[in-house]
Amino acid sequence: MKDLDLDVYLVPSDDPHLSEYVPTAYERRAFLTGFKGSAGTAVITQDAACLWTDSRYWNEAGLQLDPDCWTLQKAGLADTLTIPKWLAAAAVKKYGQSDPQTPLKVGMDPFVHAASFAKELETAFAEAAADELNIADGEATKIGVLDTSNENLVDPIWTDRPEVPTSPFRVHPMEYAGVSLEDKITAVRKEMKEKKATMTVLCTLDDVAYFLNMRAMGDIDTCPVGIAYVTVEADQISLYCDPRKVESSAVQSHLNDAGVTIKPYDSVVAEVDAHCQTAGNKVWIDLSRANYALSAVIPEKSLINSQNAVTPMKACKNDAELEGIRKAHIVDGVAMAKFMAWLTEEIVGKGRSVSEVEIDEVLTSCRAEQPGFKEVSFPTIAGVGPNGAIVHYRASTDSDLMRHLDTVNPILIDSGGQYEYGTTDVTRTWHFGKPTDEFVDYYTRVLKGNIGVDVMQFPENTPGFVLDVLARQNLWAIGKDYGHGTGHGVGAALNVHEGPMGISPRWTNKEVLKNGMVLSNEPGYYEDGKFGIRIENLMEIQYVNPGHNNAEEESSSEKKFFKFSKLTMIPIQTNLINVDLLSADEMNWLDSYHEEVLEKVSPHLDEGSPALQWLQQSCKPIDRKGR
Repeated sequence: MKDLDLDVYLVPSDDPHLSEYVPTAYERRAFLTGFKGSAGTAVITQDAACLWTDSRYWNEAGLQLDPDCWTLQKAGLADTLTIPKWLAAAAVKKYGQSDPQTPLKVGMDPFVHAASFAKELETAFAEAAADELNIADGEATKIGVLDTSNENLVDPIWTDRPEVPTSPFRVHPMEYAGVSLEDKITAVRKEMKEKKATMTVLCTLDDVAYFLNMRAMGDIDTCPVGIAYVTVEADQISLYCDPRKVESSAVQSHLNDAGVTIKPYDSVVAEVDAHCQTAGNKVWIDLSRANYALSAVIPEKSLINSQNAVTPMKACKNDAELEGIRKAHIVDGVAMAKFMAWLTEEIVGKGRSVSEVEIDEVLTSCRAEQPGFKEVSFPTIAGVGPNGAIVHYRASTDSDLMRHLDTVNPILIDSGGQYEYGTTDVTRTWHFGKPTDEFVDYYTRVLKGNIGVDVMQFPENTPGFVLDVLARQNLWAIGKDYGHGTGHGVGAALNVHEGPMGISPRWTNKEVLKNGMVLSNEPGYYEDGKFGIRIENLMEIQYVNPGHNNAEEESSSEKKFFKFSKLTMIPIQTNLINVDLLSADEMNWLDSYHEEVLEKVSPHLDEGSPALQWLQQSCKPIDRKGR
């Protein structure tokens, strides 16, 4: 930094596609800081080093960061500045103290920062220049500038950095995709014509995988996507990737039939730049989901910045995708029944304590027995006692945090599977001994929040944040809350976290909930140092009136309403519930849910097997007389 005359250097968690989980080759922030969570940005100055991360990771970051080196900045708190505002304040300070007055020089790798971040930083500099220094609009560079001209500064010191992966693509079968690549191309080009766009750029890996009807395994753990970009033009489709990813004859035939041309991965920026050189060409790109290197070559006059045509197509699942997702949740229920029968026998039957790592391994092996299983859908969270309060905890044999499960402490298990036909994500909190009254109270309130969201009917054009209060109201009643969102979108045999839809207090996400979307429903409660509670089901959105699925009904003046239909087929532990806090309707909901679980999962378990016996016992009607 000194050699390059940089005041600040930024190291985010991202890869060039702004992925939530990144290939190990791009885990530069984790390498630099020692913090392993999936979200956070390191900000290094000449005399300080800070890490910004959100509430999901405050506990984990506090445990993993070296306090002698790093200062944790808790993003989201009222007194924590955002990174752009923090940098703007630093720029004002430097400008006022330097002689001659010079700008704060901020270095960053343009390929691993969102285009929108650069804009936010520019705005923060401009506002600070005007408000604090009376510098006119348009002269923000007097106090702060971005330098993207250098190679990534972490790589030279990361001497054993892994290679960027080149895992092969595979064709996603039509029986699970539901819509052909050719039809998707036609739909995108139709949208482009309406937008007057001559090129669409797909940057995120799940958009690329969905659009091409291809999946991969190995580039990013738990995400069935491959490292690539796609551009769509009126007469050309280009896939930018390592040629080793498309060597199979099946993939080549699939792409050739649709007229897709393979180009070098690193050529995408130059190709977009060249397209912009032709007068009248317009590039459609979502800058909130594109890296700064791409956005920097698109002049304002050539830019169409909005959500691309693929994202909403991907969010609303078609009938084939929904059938695959439902199937995945049934086999996931089978796997969980086998796992819980084993775990119950180990803890209760044998009186053995079981490590969090062994729990992770056995649960994954139970899923691996199921047809079509590929890998887990995210790293399993198995947190015993206090570890359950670490929202994104992952057990490790070389960690001092690892615990063993017995009959004293509860365990929170958040896990899921990637199947060829669907993606699952479920959280359950289990206790094999006698829970405290405090724990039971919180558990029951979390359950009430889950049910409150599940049973809600809501009109069309309702954004997800409107429903969030239903999950929290019973905790709010006793002055409690949780720091994460209530629900995220889920892909169809794709990423377990999928936008743009969600259920959370963030009212700024005004994406409306639509028919065919799949979301999680996961209220929780966490006592640092004691326990964590979360109950999560996945749900699909359906019309209340099935007739609205018919095309001829679309023009109807009748207001359309939606409801949730449960996908997860795994019992909820009932002896942890204070039935005095449940209404009759809530108890009926629980019994009805368990009847459905038993009906759908039991036919896939052997008669008399421990798994079936566990499932039958767990799905019995709730004891309405209480504990």
